[in-house]
Amino acid sequence: MNGSSFRRLLVALLVGCTMLAAAPAATATPAAPKSKIHVHAKADKDRVRVGEKVKISGGLDESAASRMDGGAEPVIVQSLQAGVWVDLSTGSCRPNGLFSINLSFSVSAQLTLRVYHPETAVYASAYSSVFGLLVL
Repeated sequence: MNGSSFRRLLVALLVGCTMLAAAPAATATPAAPKSKIHVHAKADKDRVRVGEKVKISGGLDESAASRMDGGAEPVIVQSLQAGVWVDLSTGSCRPNGLFSINLSFSVSAQLTLRVYHPETAVYASAYSSVFGLLVL
């Protein structure tokens, strides 16, 4: 192989690699926008004793009722502690359905709670209004 043939081969390989690297970008489709979902939740009591169960109930409301998958979506009860939302318990709920999560606490506290729905393949993340719970 002489120098001229080697250069042509090298240029051909370089052009081929460049085209191969650019091909996925040219054929990539943009991600579909995620549907919005709204979370509503509340505690069945605003005061409980240490060790007593409290029920956190609510639902996931989807405005675009055209979804057919109907799979269960995650919901997480969170507590605000030192400015950070900390996960307390998890559950699941179908869109346009209801959930119920039981909690109990082993110490007295005044808690600020919310229910959070993390982003999934279908839905954007969302969270409920904040509500309080006093554990005596």
